[in-house]
Amino acid sequence: MPGTPHRRSYWFVVLVAALTTGACSGNGGGGPTQPSPPPTTGPIYYTAIGASDAVGVGASVPCFPFAPCPDGTGYVPVVARRLAASREVNTTNLGLPATVIGPEIQALGNRHGRGIPGNFIQNAMPFVPRNSTLVTIFAGGNDVNAVGAALEGGAGGTAPEAFIAQQVRVFADHYDELLRGIRQRAPSAQIVVLNVPNFAGLPFTAGYTPLRRRGLERISVGFSTEVVNRLTSHDVRVVDLLCDARSYQAANYSSDGFHPNDAGYAFMADLLVAAIERGAPSPRSTCPEMTLAPQ
Repeated sequence: MPGTPHRRSYWFVVLVAALTTGACSGNGGGGPTQPSPPPTTGPIYYTAIGASDAVGVGASVPCFPFAPCPDGTGYVPVVARRLAASREVNTTNLGLPATVIGPEIQALGNRHGRGIPGNFIQNAMPFVPRNSTLVTIFAGGNDVNAVGAALEGGAGGTAPEAFIAQQVRVFADHYDELLRGIRQRAPSAQIVVLNVPNFAGLPFTAGYTPLRRRGLERISVGFSTEVVNRLTSHDVRVVDLLCDARSYQAANYSSDGFHPNDAGYAFMADLLVAAIERGAPSPRSTCPEMTLAPQ
């Protein structure tokens, strides 16, 4: 995850505190079921799963994991406030800074110097409240950087394309496990996810070599088109960040070029609220934003 060492150290301390708190929560079993249609009346029990984005790093008012944050300007509290205009909303923010989706990508990144302290499957999914009626997931950002670091470190050997394809399959397996775990715990929850923008077009990669940007493009576009977008066939609503030109506007990013700022988080919240309340159009199968890396 880009950012200054001070910021990374701060959020690592926050994460350790959050995991310690979360470890006191209960767990449970139950078989996977398909979610029922979300109720249109009554309280919304909103659970957010993500990394530093979910707690609003880069926003003017970020939040702490597992803590109330009614005035936050990251996308999670903004979504909650907008939904609260017509319904009572109870929010559980399981955002864990610097984490990835699952243990295999965590281990891969850490073998290549990423310092990833946790993952959604082991450190967030077991604590999804059973009464959740809405779950949002934004996974893949730190995962792209972890796989990219491995690629830069020579993990792909003489077959980088095969290595990327393998990691896309790992990401798919992790996402499947995450969804199954959420549905075991909260079988009636509506699930809304965001796909991954093309990292070759994000501000923080502007100074990277063309080769490095092409690698990140193949990873991030693969995660979105081959994994996240296909979740629409599993009763999941997918917000298409990949093919939205606003995902690449520098004005929507904080000074590190990776985390959104207030405007970027508001843009994400707009898309999420629309998907929650009215549904999301199918992600596009092709768009100019899928090929942004210099050739």
